[in-house]
Amino acid sequence: MPGLYLAIILLSAAGVGALDWRFRLAAWRTPGRTAAAVAIGTAFFLVWDAAGIALGIFVKGGSPALLGVDLAPELPLEEPFFLAFLCYLALVVYAGIDRLLRRGDAEGAR
Repeated sequence: MPGLYLAIILLSAAGVGALDWRFRLAAWRTPGRTAAAVAIGTAFFLVWDAAGIALGIFVKGGSPALLGVDLAPELPLEEPFFLAFLCYLALVVYAGIDRLLRRGDAEGAR
């Protein structure tokens, strides 16, 4: 089913965004810094992908879940969305763990 992979990425990002909104962990707390971190991380991983593709390490493969649109040879349209999701997820998880650890420190200090 073409587009399924992209749909799952976007649905997952919406779920992480809902958690972020509920607990004000990243984008809902510092939107500019979060956008910058996601953009820089996504760009870094796209360069990493380009190097891997050029060296023949990364190949696209043939999945019916992909849309079939390539941004470059061996680089499907879905890849930047996945990388942005990965960076955003990492930020939200980091912020959530940081908050839990700080809460534990504050309770231990009482």
